[in-house]
Amino acid sequence: MAKYLIALGMLFNLSCNSSKEKQKTEDTNNFLDFSENILDYHIIPKDAKDRSGLMFSDQGAWFAYGMPEDTSDVIGFTGPFLMTQQNGIWLSTSFINSMIQVDNAPESLNTDSSRSYSSHLEMHYSSNKIAVDETLFFKNGHTALLQTKIKNTGNETIDVEVLYENAPILIEGISLSQNNHTITINSSKTNAVGYLTFPKNTKVELVDSLYYKAKDVLTLNPNETKEIVVAQTFIFPEYSWEEEQQSITNVNFDSLFEARKNEKNAQLKAIIENRKPEFKEDKYAGVLAKSHLTLQNNWRIPAGELTNEGLFPSYHYIGFHGFWAWDSWKHAVGLSYYNIDLAKNQMRAMFDFQSDDGFIVDCIFRDTTIEAHNYRDTKPPLSAWAVAHIYEKDKDLEFVKELYPKIKKYHEWWYTKRDHDQDGLAEYGSTDGTVVAAKWESGMDNAIRFDDSKILKNGEGAYSLDQESVDLNAYLYAEKLYLSELAEIINKLEEAKTYKDEAAILKDKIQEQFFDPEDGWFYDTTLDGKTFIKGEGSEGWTALWANAATQEQANAVKLKMMDPEKFYTKVPFQTMSADHEKFNPLRGYWRGPNWLDQAYFGVQGLRNYGFNTEADQATIQIIEGADGVLGKGKAIRENYHPITGEGLNAQNFSWSAAHLIMLLQND
Repeated sequence: MAKYLIALGMLFNLSCNSSKEKQKTEDTNNFLDFSENILDYHIIPKDAKDRSGLMFSDQGAWFAYGMPEDTSDVIGFTGPFLMTQQNGIWLSTSFINSMIQVDNAPESLNTDSSRSYSSHLEMHYSSNKIAVDETLFFKNGHTALLQTKIKNTGNETIDVEVLYENAPILIEGISLSQNNHTITINSSKTNAVGYLTFPKNTKVELVDSLYYKAKDVLTLNPNETKEIVVAQTFIFPEYSWEEEQQSITNVNFDSLFEARKNEKNAQLKAIIENRKPEFKEDKYAGVLAKSHLTLQNNWRIPAGELTNEGLFPSYHYIGFHGFWAWDSWKHAVGLSYYNIDLAKNQMRAMFDFQSDDGFIVDCIFRDTTIEAHNYRDTKPPLSAWAVAHIYEKDKDLEFVKELYPKIKKYHEWWYTKRDHDQDGLAEYGSTDGTVVAAKWESGMDNAIRFDDSKILKNGEGAYSLDQESVDLNAYLYAEKLYLSELAEIINKLEEAKTYKDEAAILKDKIQEQFFDPEDGWFYDTTLDGKTFIKGEGSEGWTALWANAATQEQANAVKLKMMDPEKFYTKVPFQTMSADHEKFNPLRGYWRGPNWLDQAYFGVQGLRNYGFNTEADQATIQIIEGADGVLGKGKAIRENYHPITGEGLNAQNFSWSAAHLIMLLQND
């Protein structure tokens, strides 16, 4: 190992053992401690597309960092991982390396520790002459700051040279240029420009278009400490580099760093102190810290086609570098517990793309040359639920006034474009007449209930499946009630009454058409409502989540939910019953895995009908059964194998994290 190499890391745009410490949160205000190493960021990318490890990001930055593995030649921060281009790619294993020399001789350093928090990354090194501390945090959505502190731990005055250089560039289309103490990073793959800004007294040299060197010299008396702060910026053309450059020139690292730690501590305090009484052990505080950091790593500021900030489903998966509709509604509810402004902007991000007829696009992307917005379908109507949740937190009347007419328009769209027989019960469908897009519209893409579905034309650009879905109509029932609440808040009393009246009618239809009293389960039906589409799936408890079932119906559904042969598995409340012949979690996607949004709807459905003991029991089993949700290191996954608990598909998945927050909060 080249012990004398210290990777200072590339800077970009940034802003528990419960048996030993049962009530840690009552003894300290340092909630930030719960995030210490809660995710494992150790990775040295083998190539530009290596996604074998996790990456740290903050403040909506479009880049991220890792930390080196102990066996690596790199001792510092790895990266950056650029989300400014190509759906995520590593610029370099370490864009800033430094070699430390003391009195003109290379100094061999040992790695003492590496730690990560929701606020920052830090590395600590030492020899018998010096101690070196590195700290990286995101100043904002454009710039990350790296502070290197060097302390003379000996008894004599020493001269310390810090020699900077970059590890090889891993991607094509990059060129470096120099202007005084700033290195500019241009790419043919993106219009975002990078800037690596050294202190003015640092000597910077451009070796060629892919390689730079720099040197800083410090004289340190015994016990004296000096610091170097380097700034890495990646900024899109809609923002001002000149303004950002000026703010970097005047930056006060220590005060900004303290503010960032205080910000994260306050956010963690909000969700940790608000836990349900049943989940006060420190291990659940750790789950919340991991969930909080998962959402943080997926946060992106507006850029390109995206006109508001929001969250990716997962930065870690190449296909999820955009915003999705029902993902956004779920993210917003999770965010509302600790970051109300981001929650509101996540809602706005999708409504910015609302069509004149009320339609909400399925998903949107920053760069449509990489991937186009998907107008083939929308997603289930959960936006009113999210806005009502946000309003509960801060009582912002203006936000309700802003979103209410848009949600109302979206709600009405379902009945004009997705009710083929005009019976007041909507169907999933598509705008392009394809069955596959209609299945996507449900959000449960390949659920068994759609195996034999066919498409029907309602009008120009409007198609429905030939079946009426219980979950869609349960969501619409809940939305009517939420719209009624929002209408009352902004004094639209007649509209509030209309929605209540409509909800009462729809509730009766849901109870009568979709519930099979022989099976004790809610199913989709054929369009005429006469035939159940059998196969017990998670849609069967959405009527409980929406409070649309009778108590007797809820009693029957609860029995199947709590049956170990069906839904009460190692990770309870998966997408379809474990005793079904088509149950296949490893190849099923929506034919067996546990998606934590569906599990949450199940738990909340139980609570709505008084089954709190079962809901608490299921919550514990979900968290303990899903591999990596508890404890340090592993990422929260897209979904889980309900029998083995294995994490499946994408890592660092936002709605899983958002629903873990919801499961534990005391509303």
